[in-house]
Order: sequence, then C-alpha cells, then structure tokens
Amino acid sequence: MEATLTRPSSRVLPSLGILLVAGGFLLLGWFAFLWFDPGPAPYQYHLVEEGGVEKFPKLEFGAWPDLKISKQEIHVEGVEESIATGYIARRENMKPVMVGWENHVGEPIMFLDTKLSELSILAPAISKHMPKDAAILAWWDTSRQIQLLTGLAPVFTTQLNEPLIMPTVWKPRLESIAKYERDFWAAPPSEEEQRKFQRFADALASEPKEGVEILRELVGGREGYVVVHIADIYKLGLMRPDRIGVAYKDFPVKSSTDVHGVNIQIKRWEGDNKYTGHTTHGFSETIFRVYFLTDEKSTKTLLAQMLPMTTSTILEFQPVQMVYKEGGYLVYKIPSKEASNN
Repeated sequence: MEATLTRPSSRVLPSLGILLVAGGFLLLGWFAFLWFDPGPAPYQYHLVEEGGVEKFPKLEFGAWPDLKISKQEIHVEGVEESIATGYIARRENMKPVMVGWENHVGEPIMFLDTKLSELSILAPAISKHMPKDAAILAWWDTSRQIQLLTGLAPVFTTQLNEPLIMPTVWKPRLESIAKYERDFWAAPPSEEEQRKFQRFADALASEPKEGVEILRELVGGREGYVVVHIADIYKLGLMRPDRIGVAYKDFPVKSSTDVHGVNIQIKRWEGDNKYTGHTTHGFSETIFRVYFLTDEKSTKTLLAQMLPMTTSTILEFQPVQMVYKEGGYLVYKIPSKEASNN
C-alpha cells in the first residue's frame, strides 16, 4: 500500500500558525516569569545523620575527637534520590564547615568532589610546620577547613560562596540560591573580606610576577603562604573566564592496570579539543577527573604555573616556592620582595 500525499487544507495552516505564535508567547512568558520571579532555590540540605568523628570513619578525622559531624543529603523537588552528600563539621564556638562533598550527578553542584583523606593529612602538616602568626591564603573553602582543623587564622574565614557552582538550568535562580546559602550558613561575609577574595582571584588569574605582587599586598608584610588545590583551577575558571579557560572531564578507571589506557584517552581528548594542557586528580579509586586549559594564555597564569599541569614545572617555579605537597594540595611560601629581588 502506498501512502497518499495530499496538500494540507488552507484553512489548517492559519490555525497552525496561530498556535505556534501563541506557543512562542507562552514560552517567552515562562522564561520571563523565571527571570523576574524565579522562585526558591531548587534544592535543599536534609540532615540524615550526626554524631562524633567515630561515626564517620571515611573522613579520617580521628585526630580531632572533639568535632561534631552532620551528614547532609542534597535533594531537589521531584527527585527521590539525593544529588549530593555533604559532611559538615562543627567545633565549639566555631562556625560549621563543609569538610567533605560527594556529587551523585554528572555535573558539579555547589562544591567539587575531593579525596577526603587528603585534608586529614594536610592539616597536621600545616599545624606542625607553619608559623603560628603566618598569613595563609587559600580558596575560602580550604581556608575554613584549615581554620577548623588547625586553629590558625587564614585570611578568609567566612563562607564566601564564590563562585556558585550550579547547572546551567539553575541560572535563573541564582539570587535565590545565593540567599539560601547565606541563610543556611548564617554567616554573611564582610565587604572587606569579599574585596580581598576578589583580589586573591585576580592574583591567581594574573601572570606570575603581577600575581605575586597582589599576594604580597594581601598578606600585608607578614610571612605568607598559599595553599592551592587542583580543583581550584575549575573554580577560578568560573570566576575569571576572560583570563583563564578551563574544562574538565571524568575518566573511569577500572583497575590500577588501566591507568596507561586512561592516559592515552586523556591525551586523545586533549588533542581532539585542541586544549593546551591538563592536570589529573584521582579523587576516588574509580574516577580520574582531568582539568584542561583551553588556550595558551591560560597556561601563563599564576595558578596554572603553581599546579602540576603538563605545561608547568612546579619544582623549578621561582615566583613562589613549593614547600609541601599532599595529593591534590600544594603549599607555597610567598617570598618577601627583598628575597625575590635577590
């Protein structure tokens, strides 16, 4: 049997056009509604468990028996399973701090996955070797973890929420999300701390000579150190996309013997996308997260030179001197201007 093609009735076409135009106005109206009245944050924290450090052995926080831990699941309306799990630590008379985060979906949300054991090794090393009156610069989330576990006072001590990491579909609710985070943590930052953090981001996104001068400005003449993590490159890319281009991709690892094959995949992906360099973070036994630099200009930024990228030589880097490395964390000493000149 052959299908019969007939010319549509001329009376149907105007009706169809009216429907399409009406549908277009409805769609525009919906986007306008989301933009001007986006509604509440699309997710919520839900407390599911709390207790001492012994109840959460995966955090490896046995050296801090006075900490109280709460396990939070992050849920979105209409989805039964949680989209992420967070671990918040508290100590008497101190603000709560996110110390562990596990995303359960393909796109990072709010925080980036880290290897939990790295922090429990980093903190005692800082306590033992760093001068008590030193100025410590680090991304605000790392800074707060260092303060909680060492008792030292980094430059940034407040939940700054910069940048807000979210899926593109949540962008119309940016203000609602920012308000929800401020209310949840109940500790809004001062304007001065926000200004200084923006300068810190400027430093990391600058070329090394200029960037180190900004770091010296922020430590104000004190002996200064910078703690960076591989994941900071992604956050900096979100904050300063005009100065550093960053992409990432997760590569599954089946076993230790599979690493060579994964490295071949990484290099092929880099070449196919014309990226200029990369660094790898194995935050779990089954996943390598690889952060790529998207252009040559990005390789020349201070942070890209401080991380173990394929385009950097961290042991020979002179503007700041590496003094410690643990997993994805690196600690650098900021030389004084006199020492730098010599």
